[in-house]
Amino acid sequence: MYKAPVADIAFALKSVAGLGPAMEEGRAGSLTPDLLDAILEEAGRFAGEEIAPLAVSGDREGARAENGVVTTPKGWADLYRRWADGGWNALTGPESHGGQGLPVALSAAVFEMWNGASMGFALGPMLTVGAVEAVAAHGSDDLKRTYLEKLVSGVWMGTMNLTEPAAGSDLSALRTRAERAGDGTYRIFGQKIYITYGEHDWTENIVHLVLARLPDAPAGVKGISLFLVPKFLVGEDGALGARNDVICHSIERKLGIHGSPTCTMIYGDGKGETGEAGAIGWLVGEENKGLACMFTMMNNARLHVGTQGVGIAEAATQGALAYARDRRQGRSSAGTAGAMSPIVEHPDVQRMLLTMKALTASARAITFACGHAIDRSHDATADEAARSSWRDRAHLLTPIAKAFATDVGVDVASLGIQVHGGMGFIEETGAARHYRDARIAPIYEGTNGIQAIDLVMRKLPLAGGAAVASYFAELEETVEAVRGANRPDFGATAEALSAGLSDLRSATEYLAGRLASKETDTALAGATPYLKLAGLTAGAVYLARGALADAGDASRVALARFMAENLLAETAGLSRQVTAGAASLQAAAQAALGEGFAA
Repeated sequence: MYKAPVADIAFALKSVAGLGPAMEEGRAGSLTPDLLDAILEEAGRFAGEEIAPLAVSGDREGARAENGVVTTPKGWADLYRRWADGGWNALTGPESHGGQGLPVALSAAVFEMWNGASMGFALGPMLTVGAVEAVAAHGSDDLKRTYLEKLVSGVWMGTMNLTEPAAGSDLSALRTRAERAGDGTYRIFGQKIYITYGEHDWTENIVHLVLARLPDAPAGVKGISLFLVPKFLVGEDGALGARNDVICHSIERKLGIHGSPTCTMIYGDGKGETGEAGAIGWLVGEENKGLACMFTMMNNARLHVGTQGVGIAEAATQGALAYARDRRQGRSSAGTAGAMSPIVEHPDVQRMLLTMKALTASARAITFACGHAIDRSHDATADEAARSSWRDRAHLLTPIAKAFATDVGVDVASLGIQVHGGMGFIEETGAARHYRDARIAPIYEGTNGIQAIDLVMRKLPLAGGAAVASYFAELEETVEAVRGANRPDFGATAEALSAGLSDLRSATEYLAGRLASKETDTALAGATPYLKLAGLTAGAVYLARGALADAGDASRVALARFMAENLLAETAGLSRQVTAGAASLQAAAQAALGEGFAA
């Protein structure tokens, strides 16, 4: 059974991501160390005692759909209401609409716990938090007045409607249309697929944020608008009225996250109660500028999807370690003569378990650092130059947090199955469920390949390269601090970190050169290994930072050393992929991918 690692999470927030100094300086709003600890303790209790017990039954039962009515697994609707009544949905919401206004980094921390307990359950609230941010940032005063308080409290839930059968990652092909009604509202017609919690039995109303195109819109992504489309219309007094013309046509059968309904939504099919043709919607932001508004929600979701990877990795690690301590097989050199040893005593199993722990801790640090950068970018006590610098840091870290952490979730869950051996392939142990659930996270909210493209094409050039240079300089400070500590228990940590950072710098300079000379395909050929290189290096440095902050804890020093001396050995190969792999990739693609390849 999952138990939230409250102490590790608190330590990563305070001593690695930077929330501790921010609280001391009064830059974390009303958050204090005591309040932080109390929130994390209660979140950990709720995750372990209330969410986790329903994870297995929720996975086995799954969500069901019949005639447009979706039913989630037994007990989940009541669980959600207890969760919302606990104020968890309001954690980061605007105080002006009933929220607590607490840091995004704290939200990332508690969402790690929700996902560790049950990723399928946590998906619904995650999207509502993003919807709150989008409406608060871009909605009209009327929309905020009508919808924000209910969304912030969790009385209503929100969804994100982007994907269509012909428009997945490429939203320029989007075909859902919007028509002006002449009264300030719009009529929406079209189909959306893969809509998480598009229909469910948790709340009385569902607020859909929908991308659509007006008849006179420019072609491509510059002609997309964002609309708020409620399941039920809302009267002037806040009471629910007629059912809008939006229905769930069906839900998907999936590899994992079975309890989460993944819906095909139909807008404007004449199934509403309004007497109108089309689903009634309201513009969010400006016409033809909806993608920028939606990115507010998407960036929030990308960070929180990263926490899905961390939560799954933590749960998989806990399960594997418990099994390895209990399962006896073979005889280790440290074992009792004539008796089989717990498999945790075998070096190969130790390597797998330590890899799981190190990758999980490094992904946790990266996601929390990203959340902290977002918080600092909104710091009202700082000047605009400081906020701008933190915005660049948040932009730089977002694709790494999303992609590296979700890849870690898959890799660690896979190792968890391996530690269990044949029992890992059997559903009884739960190891397979972690892998099944984790596998979607590198795909949705922008595939990890798209995150790599975003990192290389858009984030490395930020501020003329100053954003990434500033980040590398900060990482270098930690490396030098480890070197200056001159402690035998760190082993060759400083040297390994320095080599990894050198590999990252070299790859960055190479990509900058390719971009400057307009060799886009050459740069993109190295984008995915570059993102992994950045994640491994930053994650290892963060573990070393934590080891320095709590050098009396031998386990933190040992884990940081293990990652630096073992896992960072991969950075040289990744750097070579970035700087020398494009030619072979392009040649092999033309020669080996078969007919239809565009040379």
